[in-house]
Amino acid sequence: MKSAGKVNLSKHELQVFRSLRTPERIQAYLDALPYNKEHEGETCRSPRRVIRDQTAHCFEGALLAAAALRSNGHPPLILDLEAVRDDDHVVAVFRQQGSWGSIGKSNYSGLRFRTPVYRTIRELVMSYFEHYYNLDGEKTLRAFSRPINLSRFDRLNWMTSEVDLWAIPEHLLTISHTPILRTKRRIFMDERLYQAGLLGRAE
Repeated sequence: MKSAGKVNLSKHELQVFRSLRTPERIQAYLDALPYNKEHEGETCRSPRRVIRDQTAHCFEGALLAAAALRSNGHPPLILDLEAVRDDDHVVAVFRQQGSWGSIGKSNYSGLRFRTPVYRTIRELVMSYFEHYYNLDGEKTLRAFSRPINLSRFDRLNWMTSEVDLWAIPEHLLTISHTPILRTKRRIFMDERLYQAGLLGRAE
């Protein structure tokens, strides 16, 4: 695995990543960043740019989390959650003592961290189902990808690039996804959970 020290990280970036020694600390760092609403155009920032600009949306947050995990000895893995009538969501995933957990940046409070207690990726994904909804209150999660190791994109300098990394989300669109629900019926959530999921939402 390519170590963080071999990807031209600055002293400040190394300090940031080394301070994020646990998945919980990585999640806390992401939670403290303002959500990137892309008011100045669509972005796909590298972790370097996220640290510098101090803002991130879900994909940028997943990249930063994967970079921090890599800097602390984990493989840099991300997972794509696919939805209908809604945006897809990308999280960083990791294993501890044989169980899966995840780290995420989201405008919805229920689509963030998962403690590593899930035996399989499917179990982890299903924990998001009840919390994954659009503004109409429809539960929209339908499929998930396999974990993608970002080391395959080291040629793009994905941890430090100054240009947007569109090749990575484009790759996620090409790979197979495992369905979790095959129905055209629309499924809606109750009002209390709907409101809870919007806690802290950036407009």
